[in-house]
Amino acid sequence: MDKMNVFQQFIYYFQENGGYVFSQFLRHFLISIYGVIFAAVVAIPIGIAISRKRKLASWIIRLANIIQTVPSLAMISILMIGLGLGPTVVIVTVFLYSLLPIIKNTYTGMIQVDKNILDVGKGMGMTAWQRLYMVELPLSVSVIMAGIRNALVVAIGITAIGAFVGAGGLGDIIIRGTNATDGTSIILAGALPTALMAIITDWVLGIIERKLDPVSKHAVQGN
Repeated sequence: MDKMNVFQQFIYYFQENGGYVFSQFLRHFLISIYGVIFAAVVAIPIGIAISRKRKLASWIIRLANIIQTVPSLAMISILMIGLGLGPTVVIVTVFLYSLLPIIKNTYTGMIQVDKNILDVGKGMGMTAWQRLYMVELPLSVSVIMAGIRNALVVAIGITAIGAFVGAGGLGDIIIRGTNATDGTSIILAGALPTALMAIITDWVLGIIERKLDPVSKHAVQGN
């Protein structure tokens, strides 16, 4: 099959199934972002906690690292035994894989805050909670955002595998293409939007990360 023919079939597939591709694109993105949001709700407090109790940091990060060593397809298969088929098992898988980058970046961002700044806040009579919300989190938020950014890009790839357990998403289109006789154009109809989603997500979150960076904001205000 020549390239021109594949391209024509690709365009034809989108013309005939554009609504379906868009619905699967949206489903794919929502599954990914739900898993990462749930992970952030759990992982950010853990990262803050281990920055206070640094003896626990290596153990918590090592445990999160162990989760990362399990292949994503194997993780989905294991969770499927208890959670069954559908998007829930994929959301939980994304949640587990998102813990490490968010915990690690939160911990790194928190411990990099200048202790002199914290001492000034303490000298001004600020409580521990006030120092956390008014000093530590604003100074480390760009590093935390980088962890969320990495987690979401990885989550988009993991969600594609979720089609094997009936979760839907763009992976469902890719699987249909692999089962078709001349399915190259169908595979591209699922693979290209997946890649585009990852690229756009990384780009947008990269902009947000730079906007939240206090050093970058200070440099812009200085100019």
